[in-house]
Amino acid sequence: MAIVIIAIVVLCGVFYLFIYNRLVRLVNYVREAWSGIDVQLKKRHDLIPLLVETVKAYSSHERNLLEAITRLRTQGMSASSVKESEAAEIELSKALGKLFVVVENYPDLKASQNFLELQRDISKVENDLQKARRYYNGTVRNYNILIEQFPSSLVAKTAGHSQKEFFDIGNESERSVPEVKM
Repeated sequence: MAIVIIAIVVLCGVFYLFIYNRLVRLVNYVREAWSGIDVQLKKRHDLIPLLVETVKAYSSHERNLLEAITRLRTQGMSASSVKESEAAEIELSKALGKLFVVVENYPDLKASQNFLELQRDISKVENDLQKARRYYNGTVRNYNILIEQFPSSLVAKTAGHSQKEFFDIGNESERSVPEVKM
């Protein structure tokens, strides 16, 4: 009888360690995935001043929009949580979309090599950001599933694990920067 009890305790201990190690691995994947998003957001934030200066050289009428973009960039850079970052990036995406619509009124700007390069770079960063967001949300999904499933939820609770937030910057039309047709 004592051997059976010892075997059950050992099995429970092995199970606990297995689930605990899976949780640790997944939480590290989530951190890694967030760092990928963070890198893409930094690239995006680094390109925005260049874009603003390029447009500013051609357009003095759009001052309010350019100031709003600069302010939203600062908010995005100073966000301290996934939700804060998500809210700032939604607004920044909307403002960038408006900027690219405004650019249609400036044929010289649309033909500028600097602007075309910036537009291409921003488009690439937006695509990379979308990929990083998908990876992050996938790792968060896997982590959240593990801490919700029984019996691993018992291990998660005792080890202090809690759900992570998904990162979503709105619907597809808000997230993507409109293409400027030449």
